[in-house]
Amino acid sequence: MSVGNTLKERSVYKSDNLVLRKPRLEDGAKIHALVKSCKPLDVNSVYTYLLLCQHFADTCVVAEIHGKVVGFLSGYVLPLRQDVFFVWQIAVDERWRGQSFGKRLLKDVLQRAFCKNCCFLETTITPSNNASWSLFRSFVKDLATSCEECSCFSEGYFGQERHEAEHLFRIGPFDVS
Repeated sequence: MSVGNTLKERSVYKSDNLVLRKPRLEDGAKIHALVKSCKPLDVNSVYTYLLLCQHFADTCVVAEIHGKVVGFLSGYVLPLRQDVFFVWQIAVDERWRGQSFGKRLLKDVLQRAFCKNCCFLETTITPSNNASWSLFRSFVKDLATSCEECSCFSEGYFGQERHEAEHLFRIGPFDVS
């Protein structure tokens, strides 16, 4: 099923002022602050978000309302599997949750020319991140496709850092047209 047709029909947004765009360098610190406010997401350094804005702008999305960053998706096309888009993080300001912003960010990036060959989406999710589990399972239903879940990174891979295991969630195939 097509990403464009399916999500266009099922998404409802309360704001006509929503702008989805590629991130810019001046967004780096704002994105860092947004992610920091979105528990239980891992917070990376401002430097990491600057790199995402500069090097991965084609595969990242900023959502803004009245000039304020209220959402962010970071991801990339896997270098050795050009048909897979990997979602690193999705962060949505708590005032805008429950309005399908996450799906809107996913739809936006998957319809970009840079992702034209992607027919699978992968992400990792910790067991306690209920919002992400809900988002991606709902996205599977919207696309009328299948998904697979399996172990990816056990707690032991994180060394001394106390971090939950990360489970791989794979969606597809789907049509991005």
